[in-house]
Amino acid sequence: MVRIIPMVSSSIRPSSYLTCSSFMFCNTCAPSRRFAYLATDFIVIILKARALFPCLICALIFNGDAAVPQSHFFGLKASSKIWRGESRTIATGNMAQASTAATQESLLEWVKKDKRRMLHVVYRVGDLDRTIKFYTECLGMKLLRKRDIPEERYTNAFLGYGPEDSHFVIELTYNYGVDSYDIGAGFGHFGIAVEDVAKTVELIKAKGGKVNREPGPVKGGSTVIAFIEDPDGYKFELLERGPTPEPLCQVMLRVGDLDRSINFYEKAFGMKLLRKRDNPEYKYTIAMMGYGSEDKNCVLELTYNYGVTEYDKGNAYAQIAIGTDDVYRTAEAVEIFGGKVTREPGPLPGINTKITACLDPDGWKTVFVDNIDFLKELE
Repeated sequence: MVRIIPMVSSSIRPSSYLTCSSFMFCNTCAPSRRFAYLATDFIVIILKARALFPCLICALIFNGDAAVPQSHFFGLKASSKIWRGESRTIATGNMAQASTAATQESLLEWVKKDKRRMLHVVYRVGDLDRTIKFYTECLGMKLLRKRDIPEERYTNAFLGYGPEDSHFVIELTYNYGVDSYDIGAGFGHFGIAVEDVAKTVELIKAKGGKVNREPGPVKGGSTVIAFIEDPDGYKFELLERGPTPEPLCQVMLRVGDLDRSINFYEKAFGMKLLRKRDNPEYKYTIAMMGYGSEDKNCVLELTYNYGVTEYDKGNAYAQIAIGTDDVYRTAEAVEIFGGKVTREPGPLPGINTKITACLDPDGWKTVFVDNIDFLKELE
């Protein structure tokens, strides 16, 4: 979708108001909305002054640098804070808060209705053919497509357990001449559901694969799991499950503040918190986030290790891609709910697929892709 290189407010609409006339405040300057804190006798003085200067109050509030001081008109020493700053600041602040709240509510509703799906995960490998062989022979994936971009000096390969228009897949990136990368400490693992973990592990061993954890029940549970590594050092958790439409079922990332991340992914990404589990014995907590149940969809597994707020992300893992009906509104939601847009929404040069890229509060990257444009790419 996007080349992966090896290294690395809402506006406030002005209030409209009626033209002032003698002995009447305009809508903007109505005493009940702007000057309720002034003494009654002070207001009486203002009302009398209005007979001579109908628009004086508006001029003072919206033009704080008026040439004639208020005290010259009213025969008193009016507070410059009241007339020149505070009322305008209070009014603008209230309007901004109301506008932001309305925008957030509108975006929350839209994000919930947006048709979103996790499309693929992108990461870099040092030998594309070697990795393709391992994934197809040991993990049972299929090579869905491959594309070479010689002018940009990189090649992509897409692998998975079903078509890209209905399954979560892996997008491998090989950059010419780069044979190794730093995975870092922030990336965790990918999850693959298999019907027989022990049998899969034996196959991987026979093909020369590395097994980090032998098959057995997960600590504190009954699900049989095992951990293996691919030739580039990426870890895969094998989970024993019955038949599933989405064998490539997890992407695990470590975060520094789990509640902050849950809040962000719920609001900005429209994901649901599927479950949360704390393991005080081993000092970590996990949260499973996604667009559907774990047994039928790929989910994001966020892990918080007690007391660790930052991680080295290395330069191997790149991003997740998610489909959306509107990249422009998606970018707006990301920014207003605490993320950072790193690629403004719009079409990519040459292929015209609309995307936007962003970072979550921990700096993990996600690319949102227009749903219709994505399907056109697959034709």
